[in-house]
Amino acid sequence: MLRTSTLAALLAVSLSSSSAWAWNRGHPTRFATLPKGSAHPEGITVDAAGNVYVADFDVDRNAGPGQLVVFDRSGEKARVVNVAGSSNLLLGLDFHALAGGGVELLVIDFGGKTVLRVDPGTGGSTVFTTIPGGAAAGPNALTFDDQRNVYISDSFQGIIWQTGPTGGAATSWAQSPLLTTMGVPPFGANGIAFNKNRTALFVANTGNDTVVKIPVATRIAEVFVNSINGADGLAIDEDDNIWVVANQADEIVVVEPREGRAIAKLGDFDGLSQDGAPVGFLFPASLFFHGDFVYVTNLSLDLRPISPTFNAVDSAWAKAVKRHTVARIPRRLPPVRSDDD
Repeated sequence: MLRTSTLAALLAVSLSSSSAWAWNRGHPTRFATLPKGSAHPEGITVDAAGNVYVADFDVDRNAGPGQLVVFDRSGEKARVVNVAGSSNLLLGLDFHALAGGGVELLVIDFGGKTVLRVDPGTGGSTVFTTIPGGAAAGPNALTFDDQRNVYISDSFQGIIWQTGPTGGAATSWAQSPLLTTMGVPPFGANGIAFNKNRTALFVANTGNDTVVKIPVATRIAEVFVNSINGADGLAIDEDDNIWVVANQADEIVVVEPREGRAIAKLGDFDGLSQDGAPVGFLFPASLFFHGDFVYVTNLSLDLRPISPTFNAVDSAWAKAVKRHTVARIPRRLPPVRSDDD
């Protein structure tokens, strides 16, 4: 028989060995709580003063207008803005530089198949561009190049659309079956971002659990990495690491830009608080870097009304949410452990 001291030593070695392989996930905290009557935050951006703007994808309402909820730097609600002429299904948003200086706020209206210019104070809006395809269109996320051209992912048609800096007609910049999906959630091309040198556009495909790379020189899509469970929002840091929100795994996956090797998994879901809000991440959708933090919207979406046979492990949790939140987590990558450590 093994002596007690021997058992203790073996247990200590086992725990030490396993801990070398564990992800240091950090600790996401609640940054802000949406007011009652606002739900399912999706798109997110931050202005130059540090105010955080969140657009709602409110599937619980049958009609628009959609809402922007604006929080100050401390996470206190500054205002709720109804976006004139919009549906209740708003997605990506960001501030777009103007030729003469200043910025304009662009917001994707998924239900209206448009990108809107929105006054962030009053909610007044005009159409920046309409996505071709009618009911088949699925505009989702947007990004910009150095010439201020605008790129919009189309989740249903598998297209990256492009407009000039002032909007107008959208033209197809890239199209591929790799940007469509037969999976669940039923969204193909989603979060998009260029790498630092603007040589490639990276696109999250939610239903396929992939990140797709589109070289600017060829515009021919290729799968860069697989197995990110519900790849949704996507952002690229100054080292070209690709941060992808995994909405079905309730985490952020960070991959390096050469081999697509995972170098971090951040955050997790830790249940609901006493006020019925997610603790950590729950169906996280979009992320935005600002200062020392990454800000993340908790979409908290129960997919069963969309896909009745799809009962995800967090579907019942999402259904039980009473208060919707924006989370944040420190923007730092923990060291990567290996056999040599």
